[in-house]
Amino acid sequence: MIRSCSEMAEICLREKETSTCTDSNTRAARRKRMEIRRVKYVTGVSATVVDHRKGMKKPKFSISTASSSREPNDVVDNCSYSELKLENGDKSDFVNECIPKFGAASVCGRRREMEDSVAIHPWFLDEDTQTSNIHYFGVYDGHGCSHVARRCKDRLHLLVKEELNKDVDESTDWKNGMERSFSRMDEEVVIWNQQATSHDCKCELHAPESYGVGSTAVVAVVTPDKIVVANCGDSRAVLCRNGKPVPLSVDHKPDRPDELSRIQAAGGRVLYWEGARVCGVLAMSRAIGDNYLKPYVTSEPEVTVTDRTEDDEFLILASDGLWDVVSNETACGLASMCLKGNGPSAKMKCPPVNDVPEYTNSDGVCSDASLLLTKLALARRSADNVSVIVVDLRKAA
Repeated sequence: MIRSCSEMAEICLREKETSTCTDSNTRAARRKRMEIRRVKYVTGVSATVVDHRKGMKKPKFSISTASSSREPNDVVDNCSYSELKLENGDKSDFVNECIPKFGAASVCGRRREMEDSVAIHPWFLDEDTQTSNIHYFGVYDGHGCSHVARRCKDRLHLLVKEELNKDVDESTDWKNGMERSFSRMDEEVVIWNQQATSHDCKCELHAPESYGVGSTAVVAVVTPDKIVVANCGDSRAVLCRNGKPVPLSVDHKPDRPDELSRIQAAGGRVLYWEGARVCGVLAMSRAIGDNYLKPYVTSEPEVTVTDRTEDDEFLILASDGLWDVVSNETACGLASMCLKGNGPSAKMKCPPVNDVPEYTNSDGVCSDASLLLTKLALARRSADNVSVIVVDLRKAA
């Protein structure tokens, strides 16, 4: 029996609400145990928590959601679509056929600062004519500060574009192209940290402190026949195919046998302090940035190229704030119920930006699914920022 998204959200918030207290059946006790507060969702700004006991407001969660039809300028970067000039046929039908539906949600959660970034770039290889039919999705989980993740959000898709456009007449070498892009991104971050004295953030960026800032990166490039995933760190990409999760990346943890061997061969050590950490510091073995931990921490991504099939349903990209508390199976099951329960999305028109008409084909179902996954992570007491992208790979009806 398929449940609605609202029913699933209620189930998520009730999960693990068990206690031996005498007032365990009261709503007040459940609310207290789960630390749930009323959250006001406002587009493009941090949410506000109302503390009724003291009669004043205080910031708690920074929440933003976006889809290809709602809040296009919040989480999603560069999602404006220029006017399509087609000699025949309806351009909205063309968009509906070419671009997959998508949605994103990014939640600060129980962290003091938001260090995640999310970027979505439809037609990123040829945004002017929108004929490439290749789309870019990326989740960046920063650590130490947010400025490296934000730098990746602004630059990495452009570097991937440059590398993939170098040999336009030859077949695309996805692996080498992604590796060169990540390497260039890492070099830019190193130089940027050394030259800049201010990154418009709250951290004190004075060498060598800035060397301790980095970011994971999981990137998916969706083409009509392939899904290319490049992963560096412990964010993750999971494909739902025929109702079952298919991992398209493997987390880079220091105690992963091959990563442990690589770190030790480079002269580093893995120490255990609240989990395995490179030199007792970093809880992942690959990342962009983190200059002081090189060569033990590398920016080289692992790249997978997966052929698309008729059984592909959707793709989830998320930071470890989700995967630390939610399994692949649970995430796919919840997103699948949400997408199927709401039926196929309808074509909608975004508000124009700078007098340029924008066209897209999502009604927010993917955005609802991504937001529901972030709520589940918070209900399961994830202590990290949580960022999720859901990409609907089903063909338009």
